[in-house]
Amino acid sequence: MRKLLNSLYILDETAYLSLDGENIVCKSDQKEKFRLPLSTIEEIFCFSYLGCSPALMGKCLENAISISFISPQGKFLSRLQGATKGNIYLRKVQFEKFGTQQTLLIQNTVAAKLSNTRQLIRRSMRDNPQLDDEGRLSNCIGIIENGIENVYTQTDLEIIMGIEGNCAKAYFYILSDLILQQKDDFTVVARTKRPPMDRVNALLSFLYTIATSSCASALESVGLDSYLGYYHAMRSGRCSLACDLVEEMRAVIDRLVLTMINLKQVNANDFEKQVSGAIYLNKDGKRKVLTLWQERKRSIVEHAYLGQKIPFGLLPFVQSSLLAKHIRGEIEEYPSFLMK
Repeated sequence: MRKLLNSLYILDETAYLSLDGENIVCKSDQKEKFRLPLSTIEEIFCFSYLGCSPALMGKCLENAISISFISPQGKFLSRLQGATKGNIYLRKVQFEKFGTQQTLLIQNTVAAKLSNTRQLIRRSMRDNPQLDDEGRLSNCIGIIENGIENVYTQTDLEIIMGIEGNCAKAYFYILSDLILQQKDDFTVVARTKRPPMDRVNALLSFLYTIATSSCASALESVGLDSYLGYYHAMRSGRCSLACDLVEEMRAVIDRLVLTMINLKQVNANDFEKQVSGAIYLNKDGKRKVLTLWQERKRSIVEHAYLGQKIPFGLLPFVQSSLLAKHIRGEIEEYPSFLMK
């Protein structure tokens, strides 16, 4: 199993990373801020336009350390990944399999996403029964359960996407009900991505971006091509297979966002509003969220298929390994992650 090492997040927009021997050196305004041994880093997320030195990028490629470049507002820009060390035959089979519609794989992924969303709502209702006094949450669960059933009756991709979209609409309609604190500052009625138009969507978009990059690294580590997916369409510059993998993990991220808000670990001062109306996390907000994200990665989740508990940070690597086994024909079906 992949060891859970540290991720390095560079939030200072004026920061520049360089290499000194076996160390990463971070400078800002010509002054050294810190240095870290490369051996302690697994991936780098750079929210600085200045970026990294060619020497550091070369060393990271050599040591299989991925670098993701993200705008200060949280928009994914590009990703640097070393030479693929996976078996070419695995990728060949991946291209062959994903060249045709993988109906069952798509159905299982969408059903797992919906099932995990249902579990999130049920857990909220169990902790706070009064949330469902008007029956809004129960109604949403009913829509999601119908969606899970209907997904397996359809083979047309557009119809399956429509079912997922209908369930997502019902979920975001009641998401504000799950926010127990700071309700005036954190409201959401729909999913807005590019750009996020409220603070909840800003949090979701930021963490989804981080999770997608982690999934892309995990897929590459087992020899799969993260750019060719089975559900998300192939698009230049998009890690479609990583996006597929994130679908079954979204509810875990959503739960973290709700916890941050309800425990007042983030507040309205952690965001900035642009002239266009878009809302993004500011520098202090990103620092808070990333600290909480690192803590979440160390938390334990129960993996139903493996029958054991694992750190959440290892979940992308576990799922990538299982997907590779499915593609190679070692297991009949890919077991999507299901929350308990």
